[in-house]
Amino acid sequence: MAPNIPALYDLHFAVPMAGAVLSALNTKLDAASLAVILEKLEAKFMFIDYEYVDVIVKALEIMSQNMTKHPFFVLIQEHDQGPDLVSVGGNKIKYDDLIAMGETDFEIVKPKDEGDPISVNFTSGSTGEPKGVLYSHKAAYLKSLASVRLYDMGVAPVFLWTVDMFRCNGWCCTWTMAAVGGTNICLRTVSAKFIFDSIVLHNVTHLCGGPAILNLIADASLTVPFKVRLIVAGVLPMSRVMKVEGLGYTVSHAYGMTEVLGPAIVKPWRSTNEHKRDNIVVENVDVKEPETMASVRHDGKTIGEVMFKGNTLMLGYLKDPKATEEAFKDGWYRTKDLGVIHPNGVIQLKDRAKDIIFTGGEIVSTLEVEAVLLSHPKVSEAAVVGKRDDYSKETPCAFVKFKEEYYYGAMSCQEIVEFCEERLPDFMVPRTVVFGELPVNSTGKVQKFTLRVKANGMHSNIGQKNGCHT
Repeated sequence: MAPNIPALYDLHFAVPMAGAVLSALNTKLDAASLAVILEKLEAKFMFIDYEYVDVIVKALEIMSQNMTKHPFFVLIQEHDQGPDLVSVGGNKIKYDDLIAMGETDFEIVKPKDEGDPISVNFTSGSTGEPKGVLYSHKAAYLKSLASVRLYDMGVAPVFLWTVDMFRCNGWCCTWTMAAVGGTNICLRTVSAKFIFDSIVLHNVTHLCGGPAILNLIADASLTVPFKVRLIVAGVLPMSRVMKVEGLGYTVSHAYGMTEVLGPAIVKPWRSTNEHKRDNIVVENVDVKEPETMASVRHDGKTIGEVMFKGNTLMLGYLKDPKATEEAFKDGWYRTKDLGVIHPNGVIQLKDRAKDIIFTGGEIVSTLEVEAVLLSHPKVSEAAVVGKRDDYSKETPCAFVKFKEEYYYGAMSCQEIVEFCEERLPDFMVPRTVVFGELPVNSTGKVQKFTLRVKANGMHSNIGQKNGCHT
């Protein structure tokens, strides 16, 4: 458990070279969530950065009743900073001391089979308990090499670590950078100043992450002196992308998930295609009717489930054969994301299957409504869910958080509605607007199931154009 520091990068090579399996833990998890994950892993060694000793100790205390044997603990320190492991039972050593014990003639323990696991990455748990996703040596190898083209790495790239290494092993860029002889710029913490200073100081060529990285850069308004490639996964408001590109970045939009080893589809923002299929190791990606498994019509209207097939998919879920079987039903990985295929064959994502809204015979993509809301100059976060309605079955309900410089009351619900009316069809315009903080889990993902409960607990807005709540 460590942030994006050199030691964690080292371990992406040292652990598999020793014939073991690596699991980089989410540094944003609380003790209770960690305890659940640690019980699943049954780790023999645990490397702990000094910043996370306290939360690990609490997790171990929760586990103590079921724990028969402690793992061997290794403490990662920087210049003797932070606590020691005196409060942790079992054998322990400092990371630097362990490294000093290394043997120069050590023989790499190679996998017996390319299908052997190399790592376990846990899902965010936004839809339930986090699942341990097993990656094989073969899948990680292929995805790492494919990323050279996927992210347009070129020769001797300089990669700034703004995407967490615990997310799909840093989107597999840990191994990609070694393959191309690149330079890794590690960041213990991420801020707009650290990003800008690192780019200028180290001539950074690439960085990746979620929409939060895009927003950090946009809000800082610092122009970089040369082109930098920024790959972002998630909902991207056009106004923010245009601002960031105006600051000197070239933005690409990525789509993927833990089970497909991170981004599987990437397109330059200025591409005319909805999605550019340039991952040369993905055998197939399609939009299918989930019951019949027939491909949907290429009309840009018929909705189906996005599915993947190929050698760069997970082996399965750790200790969960039932969930694995369901995920790979009929030989395809089922993403539970909904999309359409346009006449030119490209895929456009619409929504998560559980999030899409059916209103009065129309289908509302919450992603599209959220993208419009996020383009409002006063909005920092937004989430849209379906609210039960006696007449239309469901109506869009928008939860909105203001940027820090604006106070609640600085904008009316009517302003939000009118902003959406100018940019969306009438059936997609939110009928209810709620101002306030958005509930998120320990990984920062909005908990939409909580918002649905809240939305459906409000008074009906029948007969009103919209309702307003704070």
